[in-house]
Amino acid sequence: MIKNTALLILVLFSSDFYAQKIEKSKNELNTIKEDTRPPLPTTPESDYPSTPSKESKDHFGIGGFFVELGFYITLYTTIGDYRNENHLYNPLSPYPFFNGKSGNFEKINDTSILKKQLRFEIENHFLYSNSASFGNHVKGKFRPFQHLYIQTDYRALFERNNFNKTNSNLSLYQFNLGYDRIRFEKFNLGWTLGATYIANNVNKAGFSYGLNTDIFAAKKMSFTSAMIWSKINGKPVNTFEIRGKYHQKNYFYSIGYENLRIASPSYNFVTFGAGIYF
Repeated sequence: MIKNTALLILVLFSSDFYAQKIEKSKNELNTIKEDTRPPLPTTPESDYPSTPSKESKDHFGIGGFFVELGFYITLYTTIGDYRNENHLYNPLSPYPFFNGKSGNFEKINDTSILKKQLRFEIENHFLYSNSASFGNHVKGKFRPFQHLYIQTDYRALFERNNFNKTNSNLSLYQFNLGYDRIRFEKFNLGWTLGATYIANNVNKAGFSYGLNTDIFAAKKMSFTSAMIWSKINGKPVNTFEIRGKYHQKNYFYSIGYENLRIASPSYNFVTFGAGIYF
């Protein structure tokens, strides 16, 4: 009897504690961080303009070389070399496994070049942590061709406080421009740049960047993961998702896991969903 009562109290208080996460995230995102850094020292201005020395000119030359080198390394890493990487020309598939083997991209050949390069994807996932914490994640992706795409994510999070019978909710929006740096038939890897916005009395946005990948491991089965990092009012707002998909024609079913970091609280969800390609 005592053991059961203690267990019941523990469940109630743990649910009550968990249900405070959303309000804690909101409060932290609305808190302005004070700047505690000391003021920069001021240097007296000279009456005569200084002439760069030969040593300074040499440093500028070396610095310019490394800046140029860094630029080309960054360009190759993020965009690629279209003169030497044939996979960058692989066309977008109508939908994964449309021919029984290709994923998001089809290995280039004479017939595939003639296909229309346009695709719209939409998927929905139910997020579940426990009876007091759950949500929904809607994702839309528009691919006008194989090079770039536009992606929008909307997550609605809900929490119930079983102790005082109150509810909390939070809306998280992500708007991104995406680029697949690697476009193989069974594997693609890319990055995203955009913005993250939180509503519900926070009403603040921040710059975001991310990485994502898709692996088409076996017939009708694929695995996808995505990470997006951002900061709002100096606080981290990060998302991570990984899921497996079972494809049937131009639609799929999925099961996976999502972790959200919104300020200091961390949210963990099991996900169940489906999607379709147009």
